[in-house]
Parts: sequence; structure tokens; C-alpha cells
Amino acid sequence: MKRIASFDIDHEKLDRGLYLSRQDGDVVTYDLRLKRPYVQMPLSTGSLHAIEHIGATFLRNSERADEIVYFGPMGCRTGFYLLVKQSIDEKSLKDLLRRTFAFISTFEDVIPGCSTKECGNCYDMNLPEARKEAAAYLKVLEAKKDVPLTY
Repeated sequence: MKRIASFDIDHEKLDRGLYLSRQDGDVVTYDLRLKRPYVQMPLSTGSLHAIEHIGATFLRNSERADEIVYFGPMGCRTGFYLLVKQSIDEKSLKDLLRRTFAFISTFEDVIPGCSTKECGNCYDMNLPEARKEAAAYLKVLEAKKDVPLTY
């Protein structure tokens, strides 16, 4: 099989941050790296799942909703993929993500889609951990707001 590009990123040197992963036509994939692989423990499945539900709901209700293609977790549990239409410029994307993770970090309501009717595993959600992880990533986004989106 042909090797995929993401396996060429040196995960032993990869730091937390926001990275432009790839572009396919008018869809751009971003790597939202919340944890440093092999240095920090990966996200718990409960916090990852809660961030996914809250983050996807926030993004799909934002002013850029029509440009959001997908927001979901990485299998390695060190972050998320965000796929957007190329019409979102870097400054707007960074602002949207800061607002998204600020929202998650203070979220106190019922997690959207957290019922047996709406989700395949609604019992594995941890809102307190999700809020803590979102707050930590928000600090990373703030500290690296002028850093290019390159690996």
C-alpha cells in the first residue's frame, strides 16, 4: 500500500499546537494537537468524546458553519482533525478555534448529543476533564497565535 503523508510527520518531535495538515481540492485539514506524543499522556476517551460533541456543535453553530466539513478525534487521542473549506483564512480560523476552546473550557450545560438515542457511546463522556483539557489547549493557541501553521 502507498504510505500516507501523515505518517511522515516525526511524532517524536511534534509539539502541541495547530498545524496545516493537507489540502484536498477546496477542503483543508488541520491538526489540532492538544497533547505532545510520547511526552504527555493522551486524552482520556471521556474527555476526547465530550470535546468532540461540544466542539462540533459549537463549530456547526458558528458564523462559519457552512465552511465546517468535519471535526473529530485522532485515533491516537492526542488531538483532533478539523476539515474546513479553503475560504476560511488563517486569522479567522485561529480566532474561531480560540472561541471554540474557550466555549468548551467553560461549558456547564448538558453535553449536546449525549443520549443513547443520539450517540453510540454516550456513557463515555467526562465534562470536567474536557473543560480542563480545552483550557490547557486554549493557552497553547494563545501562546502560539502568531506561529505559522507548519509542522
